[in-house]
Amino acid sequence: MKHTPYTSKTKAADLITSDFNLLYIFERFGIKLGFGEATIEELCARYNLSCALFITLSNIYSFDDYCPKADALGKEEIPQIISYLRASHKHYMNSSLPTLHGNIHTMMEEYEETNRYILNKFFDDYDNEIKRHFEYEEQYVFPYIESRLAGNSKDDTGYNIANFEESHTNVSEKFNDLKNIIIKYLPDSYTSEIRATVLREIFRIESDLRKHATVENRLLIPLVAKLEGENLH
Repeated sequence: MKHTPYTSKTKAADLITSDFNLLYIFERFGIKLGFGEATIEELCARYNLSCALFITLSNIYSFDDYCPKADALGKEEIPQIISYLRASHKHYMNSSLPTLHGNIHTMMEEYEETNRYILNKFFDDYDNEIKRHFEYEEQYVFPYIESRLAGNSKDDTGYNIANFEESHTNVSEKFNDLKNIIIKYLPDSYTSEIRATVLREIFRIESDLRKHATVENRLLIPLVAKLEGENLH
């Protein structure tokens, strides 16, 4: 049972054994396993990462009631947050969602055509929505932030991070509808392992996407808003 958030002196190996989901953070920062008894502080120094950011992300992903404070970070962490989010996008689009979609197709082979069409259509629509969400961030939000970091004090389009905050949606919410369809409404004549596998994947991706949104809403947006204020002076 977890009792306290992690610190810079926590051993990196202990971090993973306490919560295997933290492997995602290591992977998205390009940290390779085999780091012996190194602490988080030592490992971050080795990879030129912000220790404060790494600990904050670890606490976000492990503790549901953890409330990160952007004030503990600075604008020097913004590029690393963007790098982390970009790596997350690649993971979702190249691994997690294609794997889930493949398993949904396999599961639906057991059902009649109407049910197959409904569920596949639902997932296809969601897949397109999440792609648009990520593409917007990659093509507009992140370049805007990087322009600000480079010292550009204004954007010719009048865009600012408040625009992103207002339009930002939690892309994990629709997973609740998908779960309900699978749990409540698909015929109970088939209870194969693939159905349970699909549900486990949905719960895992949904949880990861919620954490992803927390990083954007509680860390990235406040830090960029502060940067915008600094650039006005």
